[in-house]
Amino acid sequence: MRVKGSHVIFSFVLLVTGFILAVSYQFAKENVLSTANQTNTQWKEEDDLRNQVLMEQTINRNLTQELRVIQSQITEIEEEIANRQRKYYNLVEDIDRLRMVTGSVQVKGEGISVTLRDAEYVQEGENPNNYIVHEQHLQMVIDELYVTGAEAIAVNGHRLNHQSYIQCIGPVIEIDGHVSFAPFEITAIGDSETLIGALNMVGGVTDFLLNDNIEVRIEKESEIILDPYFSEGG
Repeated sequence: MRVKGSHVIFSFVLLVTGFILAVSYQFAKENVLSTANQTNTQWKEEDDLRNQVLMEQTINRNLTQELRVIQSQITEIEEEIANRQRKYYNLVEDIDRLRMVTGSVQVKGEGISVTLRDAEYVQEGENPNNYIVHEQHLQMVIDELYVTGAEAIAVNGHRLNHQSYIQCIGPVIEIDGHVSFAPFEITAIGDSETLIGALNMVGGVTDFLLNDNIEVRIEKESEIILDPYFSEGG
C-alpha cells in the first residue's frame, strides 16, 4: 500500500493534537488539585481563626465577669472604709465634746457673757436676801445655756465641768470649792444669737431673774477663751 504525503501530515497533526490535549488535561488536573489544596488550606486557616476568635470572646466574657466581681468587691471595700471614716469622725467629735464637758481642754470661740448683780436698792423693811444673787439664780442661767448648746461655761473665770457644784455660803457663793463674790460673770461659748434668744424668751430665765430683783446684763462676745478645768486645780 502506498502512503501518501497528506496521510503523513494528518497523522502528525493528530499526534500533536493528542499531545496538547494530554498536556492540557494534566495541567488542568494539577490546577484543580492545587486549587482544592488551597481551598482546604484556606478553609482550615479560616476555621482556626474562627475558633481562635470564639476562644478570645469566651476569655473576654470571663474577664468581664471577673472585672464585675472585682469592681463589686472594691465598691464594698470603699463603702466599708467610708463607714469606718464616718464612725471615726463621729467618735472624734464625741471625744471632743466629752473633753469640753469635762473641761479637760481649752476652748475658744464666740459666745456671750451674762453678768448677775445684787440689787442696788433694798426697800425698807424688806429682807436683803431677797435682793442678792443666790446659787439657784446662777444654776438657772447655767442650765439654760447648756440646754441651748453652750460648749463650755465659766463663772468668774472658773471653768465648769460635768461634776461642778454651786452652793451659797453666807454672803458668798462657792463654786467647786472656789469662793466667788458678786457680781457674777457667766461666760459661755456657743452660738451667741441662739444663747441670747433662749435667755430672753418671754417668761424665761431673764424675766425670772428680774422678778427676783437681780440685775442682768447680757453681751455678745466675738471670742472667749476658757482654760481647762484641771489647770485651776479644781
